[in-house]
Amino acid sequence: MEVGALIIIFALVVLFAILGLGAWATVKAVGAAKRGVDRTITQARRTVEDTTLKARSIGQTGVAGSLAQLRLDLRNSMRATQAALYQGVQSDSSLQESVALFERLSRHGHELDDELKRLEQEPDRKRIAERLPDLRERTLKITKSADSLRWAARDRARRFADDELSLLSEQIEVESDALRDWSRESVDDLAAAAAAWDARQAAAGAEPGARPAQPSQRAGEAARPQEPARPALDPAAPAAAYPWQKAPRPETTT
Repeated sequence: MEVGALIIIFALVVLFAILGLGAWATVKAVGAAKRGVDRTITQARRTVEDTTLKARSIGQTGVAGSLAQLRLDLRNSMRATQAALYQGVQSDSSLQESVALFERLSRHGHELDDELKRLEQEPDRKRIAERLPDLRERTLKITKSADSLRWAARDRARRFADDELSLLSEQIEVESDALRDWSRESVDDLAAAAAAWDARQAAAGAEPGARPAQPSQRAGEAARPQEPARPALDPAAPAAAYPWQKAPRPETTT
């Protein structure tokens, strides 16, 4: 009975764990899908708004066109700087301070963009025209700072790329010179072959029973006169007679 109860409890625990994991995975999937939809909606709204600002800056004159151009310049500069810094910090951690400064600058940019957006709905165009110089100055100050951060990050990345390319080029030149120096390799091979031949000769001379000729013997052999060669038609010299051999029978002529 106790064993059956333990099995039932274990099965219930496993079932609840599976249900909990399934619910957690469902919540994560729903959250990821919602975030994806939100990003898509935000990007679509941003594209529509940018297109509207471009149309206003080109098609409208006066205060409305000026406000649209200021908003367009501000958004383009901040967006380009954000992309450059956030992509660069992934490979260069020293840009963390630049990212922090840009986030502080972004707050001023958002405030200015919201103010410009509210002024687009303002019916008093005369008052807006009086404020346009100040708005242009603020926009220029923010975009100049953003552009400075963006170009500094790009110059830093390009400098690192140039240094790496120069080092790589030097290494390739050294490797290319080593590959072309085939004469050194052939000389090394000949030296190794000569050393191996000398080692074999030394091993052969050290074998037992192989005694080099004495200098006196070589000198005596060189001083001994050579005997003249025997003509081929001369009768051969009689062989030495031994006691057990019979005397040769003389030939008789008839």
